[in-house]
Amino acid sequence: MTETSSTTPAPATAGFAALGLPAPLVRAAAAAGWRQPSRVQAAALPAVLAGRDLQVQAPTGAGKTGAFLLPLLAQLMADPATAEARPRRLHALVLAPTRDLAVQTAAAAMALAPAFKTVAAVGGLSINPQMMALRGGAHLLVATPGRLLDLSRQNAVRLNELAVLVLDEADRLLEPAFADETRRVLQLLPRQRQTLLFSATMPEAVQTLAAAVQRDALVLQLADEAADDAPDEAAVAAADAPDDTGPVALPAKLRQRALVVDTPQRTPLLRHLLHTEGWARTLVFVATQHACEHVAGKLARAGVAATAFHAQLSPGRRSEALQGLQSGRFRVVVATDVAARGLDLPGLQAVVNYDLPRSPADHVHRVGRAARAGAEGLALSFVLADAPGSERHFRLIEKRQGQRVPREVVPGFEPVLPAADRAAAVAQLPPANEGNGGQGGVKGLRPSRKDKLRAAAARSAAARGPTSP
Repeated sequence: MTETSSTTPAPATAGFAALGLPAPLVRAAAAAGWRQPSRVQAAALPAVLAGRDLQVQAPTGAGKTGAFLLPLLAQLMADPATAEARPRRLHALVLAPTRDLAVQTAAAAMALAPAFKTVAAVGGLSINPQMMALRGGAHLLVATPGRLLDLSRQNAVRLNELAVLVLDEADRLLEPAFADETRRVLQLLPRQRQTLLFSATMPEAVQTLAAAVQRDALVLQLADEAADDAPDEAAVAAADAPDDTGPVALPAKLRQRALVVDTPQRTPLLRHLLHTEGWARTLVFVATQHACEHVAGKLARAGVAATAFHAQLSPGRRSEALQGLQSGRFRVVVATDVAARGLDLPGLQAVVNYDLPRSPADHVHRVGRAARAGAEGLALSFVLADAPGSERHFRLIEKRQGQRVPREVVPGFEPVLPAADRAAAVAQLPPANEGNGGQGGVKGLRPSRKDKLRAAAARSAAARGPTSP
């Protein structure tokens, strides 16, 4: 059975102490810059501390990481057994889809409670140091699914006494690239546990999983921080998805623009915008690793301090790119969707969709890098005038987010094809295939390899039927 809260969460002004956090953790949160709880934290902390299963949908940048880390650490502080230097059992497992998100989450936990043993276990790095770190146990393990399975096969981690499971970015964990590994991890865990599920979107697959792995869960769907002035809209409500992708939650202070441009003019237009808008920190999303290196290289050769960020770079190079953006060494990071999930980039002024995302859910996570934690931000999307499928795909994104974004043409970068001819070309396209929740590819009508994998995974899951980990 799942309970949906019908009351407004405790006001953030109540403070962390009033929500039940111990004084040392309140001081640590303040030192980390968390002086007052966000709305999602104010709603989630009491339930987690009470031992409830929890399902949370909230916009990116709403403070979801603190909403599970703070009560988990408070649970440890309240347990006399954790006063021992050697942890007797693994208290909590945080499952994250990407190594960057896992490392960032583990670092936050270490900063908040250095006395507890937190271990990050991620792919792309040697497994031996991670196995050594887990010798003698850990209080908190933050892991990617694949590496956790590797550690389990090596008998390097014991999961049979796990008390709390956190599924962070649950929608991404159930994408075809991760779904099988995630389900295999769930099979290793004890049935008696507290399960916390956090996501910016709540597609049907996530709701099905939640029903299978949670008991008497409290479901929280929260609007953006800026909705404090509209209590009826900000009240906690049921996650009632209108379609297969689930409801979309965008930051209230996010401003979106859609620029119509021909494909060859995208990079010159991007250089023009960087010059005229004066953005100091910009994240540019592209579709492939090749495009990532290509666009970053062209910007660098044009005198823009830019670097690439994608999955094939070493963890050190990726960390250097993000740190360089924060320090001012780099003005632009050109990234694939590996940077779209969970990463906190304070002070980011603009997100640019150089290539449109493949799905409305990916769009939510991309643009959510801007306007985090109630700040203002800009998301700018290039809609290709010479590819009618691009306009149609962006219309699907608009439909899912319930927001129309006016099309703009920047002087000096006018498309070759007149507007009337572009509209006629779009009208001649076959109806968009929304059978996969709007997850179809953006590169024209022919499905990509990734789209085929998604469709195959969906058919396989449907054939298997619901599972009960």
